[in-house]
Amino acid sequence: MRRAALALVAAVSLLALPACAAATATPGSRPAGGTSAPAATGPVNDADVMFLQMMIPHHRQGMAMAGLARTRAVRGEVRTLATAVEATQGDEVRAMTAWLLGWGRPLTVDVRAHEAHGGLHATSPEEITTLGKMTGVEFERRFLNVMIAHQTNAIEMARTEIGTGMNAEVESFARRIDQSRSAQVRQMLGELN
Repeated sequence: MRRAALALVAAVSLLALPACAAATATPGSRPAGGTSAPAATGPVNDADVMFLQMMIPHHRQGMAMAGLARTRAVRGEVRTLATAVEATQGDEVRAMTAWLLGWGRPLTVDVRAHEAHGGLHATSPEEITTLGKMTGVEFERRFLNVMIAHQTNAIEMARTEIGTGMNAEVESFARRIDQSRSAQVRQMLGELN
């Protein structure tokens, strides 16, 4: 039963990949991190840009924590989930980078720019450092708790984009993030129990 649930979470995680992430280069596409992904087409507003600028560092934090869990988690189920998270979010970062570069927008923005909409939804660097010092069952429990909060933040950011963004491709991407991260949170809550 647990293996089936993990397979479902891994599959749903792959749904979050933008369709363009695996695409080959097309006219107007720009390389991003070794992968070509076409820029999102259609109108773009500041909410779309801000969402991607916030989500890229958020994903990088998730990838760092998942990288730790791939080798430190006790149970195979948690290691498998961490591997799926790391791979999916790496592909998503490449796609988001390509979109921002395609629009001629910076990849980052001053953290204070996020204050108007609740601040940057990130896990504290201290929390990640603490996690990096742990091993075994203690690590696994802390990882699951921190990652649940981290992915819940991703869900909140995605839902904000859905309500305020303009670009149809970025909104579709946000919907896939909402769906896949919600499935991951349910799985991790099950792993804690």
